[in-house]
Amino acid sequence: MIKMKLLFTIVWILVSVFSLKAQELRCNISVNASKIPGVNAEIFRSMQMDLYDFMNNRKWTNHSYGSNEKIECSINIQLNRQISGDEYEGILTVQSKRTAYNSSFKTTILNIRDEYFRCNYREYQAIEFVENGNKDNLTSVLAFYAYIILGFDYDTYSLNGGTEYFEKARQIVNDSQNYPNSVKGWKAFESDYNRYWLVDNILNSSYSAFRECMYIYHRKGLDAMAESVEGGRAEIAESLRLIQKVFRARSRLYITQLFFDAKSNELVSIFSQSYSDEQNRVILILKECDPSNASKYDRIKQPETTNQL
Repeated sequence: MIKMKLLFTIVWILVSVFSLKAQELRCNISVNASKIPGVNAEIFRSMQMDLYDFMNNRKWTNHSYGSNEKIECSINIQLNRQISGDEYEGILTVQSKRTAYNSSFKTTILNIRDEYFRCNYREYQAIEFVENGNKDNLTSVLAFYAYIILGFDYDTYSLNGGTEYFEKARQIVNDSQNYPNSVKGWKAFESDYNRYWLVDNILNSSYSAFRECMYIYHRKGLDAMAESVEGGRAEIAESLRLIQKVFRARSRLYITQLFFDAKSNELVSIFSQSYSDEQNRVILILKECDPSNASKYDRIKQPETTNQL
């Protein structure tokens, strides 16, 4: 009897340890409904907890993650309007980071502002996601971004490593085409910068240089800087030629905007420590591909005003 209890205890511990390692995301969730007058704040505290459980306790891949391997990310929801008793709309912001190899430096991978967020939420109602046929926009949006976060993270470690997860995100887009027209973010005609175009751009072979850039920038560039700052920085400079290639193929692309939304400040910091010739080459590319931040890139030549990596 004692042996059986001991065996049961060991099995329970192993199962518990595996469970702790299984989940992939360390996702911070915040829900702000301060712009909606006269609502019960407790509802949104419950919503925040429910969404936290959904993102962090669901298993999104077939891989096991240790606690130090989980992907650091955040989803911030700003609810701006109550459409009906349990229906809301607002803005959703998604960010993810990863740590550069042998470093404490955390690089931003994603910095997305989704202005087409709409959801139904009832307190105490189970939040569930069913692949290949989900009917709830709230969990469709969250699952979509979970797979986008995973796809980008995998792409920074191996070339095109995130394809499986981008394909899952595209399936969610396809399944969401039948949502009413009032539920925006999923259809091609609505905008050039929505969920449809995000995953379309990523998986479009015409823009494959973007994903190659993400791999070289992070794996051969940032990860190599622990051993050789100049070598890693040179790889990052070369990776920018790939973004330039994508930009010249089509200037108004969601993924190009996405890259600079995440990387513009980091690029200033990296190349403010470079030599003049490399700085000049990089500044030309950055100003061509991201003209709205042209004045920011001038700071590369003014390192005394730039934060160091």
